Amino acid sequence: MADFPATEGWSRWPAPAKLNLFLRITGRRPDGYHALQTAFRLLDWGDVIHLRRRTDGVIVRVGVGADGVAEADDLMVRAAKLLRKETNCRQGADIGIEKNIPIGGGFGGGSSDAATVLVVLDRLWNLALGVDRLAALGLQLGADVPVFVRGHNAWAEGVGEVLTAIELPPAWYVVASPGVHAATAALFQAPDLTRNAAPAKITGFLSGTSPSGAVLDNAFEPVLRRREPAVEALFAQLASIGTPRLTGSGSGCFVEFAQRESAEAALASLPPGIHAWLARGAERSPLLDAVEGFNAGASPSG
Repeated sequence: MADFPATEGWSRWPAPAKLNLFLRITGRRPDGYHALQTAFRLLDWGDVIHLRRRTDGVIVRVGVGADGVAEADDLMVRAAKLLRKETNCRQGADIGIEKNIPIGGGFGGGSSDAATVLVVLDRLWNLALGVDRLAALGLQLGADVPVFVRGHNAWAEGVGEVLTAIELPPAWYVVASPGVHAATAALFQAPDLTRNAAPAKITGFLSGTSPSGAVLDNAFEPVLRRREPAVEALFAQLASIGTPRLTGSGSGCFVEFAQRESAEAALASLPPGIHAWLARGAERSPLLDAVEGFNAGASPSG
């Protein structure tokens, strides 16, 4: 892994993961995209992005990126180039990453990485675009990028970009990955995917009820469990500690707990060989705290 020492001008920034606490598809939009409803929960765990400002206008990925992702296709690099193009900025950046979030797990790693690059380079390049414009740029990169730019737990509609900030109770999660990559495009085309669910209401979600009295779940969960034996096996193992849920359209799963001690005990009780870990639900993105500290004169380097 590459080194990114602060003594050589590098700064380090969090790119938190997310969970989709539920996800339903309520129809298809005139533009062909599916209309979604979901609730994003940000976590205190994720990737770490390293950035160093350049004065020559060049944008370079330093070290290894996500597995199998070419530099030109890397959302971090694309985010930096988009920001530079949209603002006619003549500065550049070196970009590195400590990759912790599994690819294809539904944890939003690529989107969060891109959001962190947008938000931080806006500061390092002294652009001061504001969160609305940065979120709009993020939407050009992916539907999940805006929630990470804004940095708050959110109720989402549209393709996931129409956001309403929400307050969620404290929670801890046992998060797990079966090690398989879920192809989102293929899941959206699955004939057994429910695409006409009744719309949920934000008030019902926050109060723990839905119009039908049913639990709000993930439309992709039954599809992926039928298609991926590894996901089905992981659900069976996690069922011993609680009610497992799928996040997003990925293969990652989680079980929610109100107390850290309960989550730790549950994690410890799982059989060996399961790729699982503990994460705390964040009240807001740790990136916001890092940026505010930077604006106040404290360095995030380290």
